[in-house]
Amino acid sequence: MSRAENARLRAEARLAGTIADFFQDDDARLDDRTRGMLAHVLDAIIGAIESDIRRYAARMLTGNGSTTAAEAILKEGSNPGRVTERLTRAGLLRDEDLMDELIARVRHDLVAAALPIEVTEPDEASLLVRLAGVPDSIVASAASALLAAESRRRAANENGTAVGTDLPAELHHRLVWWIAAAVRTGLKTSSPASDRAITDAAQRCLAAHDEGERPDAVAMRLAAALDARPNELAAVLVEAIGDRRLSLFVAVLANAIGVAFDQVRAITLEPEGDRLWLALRAIDLDRSSIARIALALAEADPRRDIEAFADALDTIIAIPVAEARTSLAPLALHCDFRMALRALARTERR
Repeated sequence: MSRAENARLRAEARLAGTIADFFQDDDARLDDRTRGMLAHVLDAIIGAIESDIRRYAARMLTGNGSTTAAEAILKEGSNPGRVTERLTRAGLLRDEDLMDELIARVRHDLVAAALPIEVTEPDEASLLVRLAGVPDSIVASAASALLAAESRRRAANENGTAVGTDLPAELHHRLVWWIAAAVRTGLKTSSPASDRAITDAAQRCLAAHDEGERPDAVAMRLAAALDARPNELAAVLVEAIGDRRLSLFVAVLANAIGVAFDQVRAITLEPEGDRLWLALRAIDLDRSSIARIALALAEADPRRDIEAFADALDTIIAIPVAEARTSLAPLALHCDFRMALRALARTERR
């Protein structure tokens, strides 16, 4: 294909993207900060996996005496962004599950970082630090693990690096094989030896992935270990928000209402907040606690309308606990069952 033809195709793709963006609803459009962080996280994750695959594949090839093939794999990797470009061009990065997870992660981290810090006593240690020092070894261990996991993610966000992928196992599996295929596609010539080396390198990445180290999973372990009683939930949730520990807030609420972390994270990040208020009423949270949580989230997320919340607060508090629990029941369904029901509902509407 000629350079002129390539340029024409890029121009057409650019125009199509610009038109689609123009007609996008405002509430569906990513703001510049979220868009930038999303690109930053995606590039870091893809780059880390690509680097691991290339290094290990090259090492295997060198060990087998295929130094030319090893050099080709490493040389092609010296141009950062090519694998991301191939995956984007193929449409693979438009995968709804992958982008849903990454957008939620980015929004979660941005909101958590922007939450106002509230401390009862100026010299009092933060909630997680206190939990890491309690006599209960299970709680202390989980709290220490969450401190470490959140610190790693914060450093990765700030430095543009990736420590693992922080993705659920299924999405990590999908992304590793896409990247392996993109690495192989970039080679001018391939051989059974290079294919085998890339395959073994991808399998090594999969074997090294520990889903239990993700901050979400660690937070759920801590929430289960805490197992806050109904009369303790308000204090724990409010303090978690005041300590900028959004993962712990989500995990404690998820544990209390029996819903998966990702579902509660989603309703916590919704700018309208309707389902979050239902979840807080489902655990019989009082007016003051709900208002403090709403105010903190509104300060951290400019998409939220605190005045609309204030107008609706009386109505929210009037929702009976049993009715709130019934309304949230679909969230407690197994994720695969829930997705199957949605798929059937879509076909029936056609």
